[in-house]
Amino acid sequence: MEKKHNRKYRRWNNSNHNNNSRSNKNDASLQGEFDKTQTRKFHFVSHENLEAQAKKEEAIQEIKARQIVCPECGELITDIASAVADKSTGKPVHFECVMNRLNETEKVGQNEKICYIGQGRFGILYFENPRDQRHFTIKKIIEWEERDKKIDWRDEMSGLYSQVE
Repeated sequence: MEKKHNRKYRRWNNSNHNNNSRSNKNDASLQGEFDKTQTRKFHFVSHENLEAQAKKEEAIQEIKARQIVCPECGELITDIASAVADKSTGKPVHFECVMNRLNETEKVGQNEKICYIGQGRFGILYFENPRDQRHFTIKKIIEWEERDKKIDWRDEMSGLYSQVE
């Protein structure tokens, strides 16, 4: 009577997992395939002007080196990408500072919450079930940034980081 060991770890056709790996090693050496100990080298070819790329990198470093102070709280803005333009001056303001100001000025009822809804707008959202955040209605839209107005600091930043030319 033949005993089957590790039946739990056998394939559907009753063969071991490592049978194929042994045969593959032999086949690879016979067929002259790529040796896994060798490394392939890929060379990146830049189709862009190297001087223009160096200028762009220098401008990005200059923007990162600027110390922009939030007019609302007086602290440095470390993540300029998440900043929002101030409603009156257009200067960058912390997103959290804008949320704090809106929480102070707007009256929020029960099951309501102030959220950023995109394109420089905030909204007061009403949730029928506060535990289910997927279903809501927008009670009020607060236009924080004007849609048509171009913001200089944001245009400068997006122009440098843009991959499209």
